[in-house]
Amino acid sequence: MTSLRETIQSWKQDQLLRRIVNNSSYLFASNVISAIISIVAASLLGVREFGVLGIITAFVSVINRLLSFRMSEVVVKYMGEALERGEKQRAAATIKAAGLGEAFISLIAFGMLLLFAPWGASKFANDITLAPLFILYGTIILFNLTTETATGILRVTGHFRSLALINFLQSVIVAGLIAFAALRGGRLTDVLWAYLIGKVILGVGPILVALYWTPRAVMKDWWKVSFSFLPPWKEFARFALSTNFSGTINIFARDSEVLWVGHYFGPLISGYYKVALALVNLISMPIDPFIGTTYPEITRAIASRQWHRLRSLLKRVCLIAGAWTGAVAVGLLLFGKQVLFSNWHILGHTFHIYKPEYLPAYPVLLVLLAGYGFANILFWNRSLLLAQGKADIALWIAFFAMLAKVGLALLILPHAPYLAEAFILSGYFIISIGLQTWRGLQEVRVQESLDLRLS
Repeated sequence: MTSLRETIQSWKQDQLLRRIVNNSSYLFASNVISAIISIVAASLLGVREFGVLGIITAFVSVINRLLSFRMSEVVVKYMGEALERGEKQRAAATIKAAGLGEAFISLIAFGMLLLFAPWGASKFANDITLAPLFILYGTIILFNLTTETATGILRVTGHFRSLALINFLQSVIVAGLIAFAALRGGRLTDVLWAYLIGKVILGVGPILVALYWTPRAVMKDWWKVSFSFLPPWKEFARFALSTNFSGTINIFARDSEVLWVGHYFGPLISGYYKVALALVNLISMPIDPFIGTTYPEITRAIASRQWHRLRSLLKRVCLIAGAWTGAVAVGLLLFGKQVLFSNWHILGHTFHIYKPEYLPAYPVLLVLLAGYGFANILFWNRSLLLAQGKADIALWIAFFAMLAKVGLALLILPHAPYLAEAFILSGYFIISIGLQTWRGLQEVRVQESLDLRLS
């Protein structure tokens, strides 16, 4: 009992952990509302239209992220390191280069969307007349010209509450719009407009807030700083390219499940997968914010070579993530089918969370629990490698795991039931994340031993 009391007390006194938990909690409320939005949209549209909605949003996301350099990670690493060392001109040059690069790539991405929207509508939604809806939703790319860079700035400067407020605001607005659409019997276009407005807020909001805080955190005329203050170009470009390729790998391996399923099994089965993914995301709902808030702290700990601090942080966030993951997994195992099917009787009224037609999503949910649960507990695996400057290692592990996953999908899915894709995805998570975690911890041991020999 004494040991447990001492452990709890030490956790309370851990300022680093407290800062991460507080910052993460700011982002949690909007995630809860987003989950509710997904449930209402699913009930409003029905399985097939909900699947089409997932195909449209996933296709636009894939086009955008195919070229994206995930500039928030570039900014967190190089701006964070520069500010930790008091090198404000280098921090300013990093912001300037990241913002210009991201804006240029976003414009190219929108051009690609205009070109490929008819193909996407025909290939994945089986209806080329839906192409205008693909383009309509795709305008979010133009409202997200430098959102990644802005988000990185706000993470480095600790303005997680601002990000949370933006997320919360857009979630409330989208929820209101979808509720209004439900009351008036709205369909796919109404829900798509609601999602679009929310994404516009998410895109423009961080940019405006970052423009306000950057002169205060870095320097007044930060945009005038010469690119000569950047880190060595070869290193900077290599890191940026690695994050881009990593994002591309994730598109094919992890973030395009609805498109894979839509291609092989049609929009109806995509609807099942979209619901299963929404439910399994309950596991990652409070943990996702930890990724953005933990990465800057990992970067600072490694930059200052505080290995004990780093180990303590990783151990404690693992325990927090593991406790939540286990609790939600047990809840979904016990009550997942009731959520998808059962009628609920409250105060004399009967209602259901999802319509009974979504019940075939339950087996998908069970299989995905294994992979997403593993990923949730070790959510920091890639952040650790990036903070160590080992983005190429993370890239190669993810790349070969992705090749194996895509190869299996191409070989198996044409002749297998739709559940096969869930098994393939969970296997990808367990193998790739396990390898990245092992490699990152191995590097920590090497650097810690080197410091001990030099001391």
